[in-house]
Amino acid sequence: MTVSTDARPGRNEPCHCGSGKKYKQCHLENDDKAAAAARVKAAAEVPEPTADPAKTSAAAASPKHKTDQPWRGASTRGFVPRSRTPRKVGGS
Repeated sequence: MTVSTDARPGRNEPCHCGSGKKYKQCHLENDDKAAAAARVKAAAEVPEPTADPAKTSAAAASPKHKTDQPWRGASTRGFVPRSRTPRKVGGS
């Protein structure tokens, strides 16, 4: 949904109307309003997708990608708690 700007000059370049003012002081505001109106019109023309809610939820819940990770299938817990004993037992 892109709207062409017809090669608008830069903000600090002379205005395309020939007034001698900078574009930002002469026609920038008017051109921005026109571009915004064109975007609103273009958005209104695009038909919104009308889909069955049952179909969209099935499409959103697609199956996960299968990876070749044999270590993942060995355990279903995913988290193995550490033992409570410290690594080093004893004195200096």
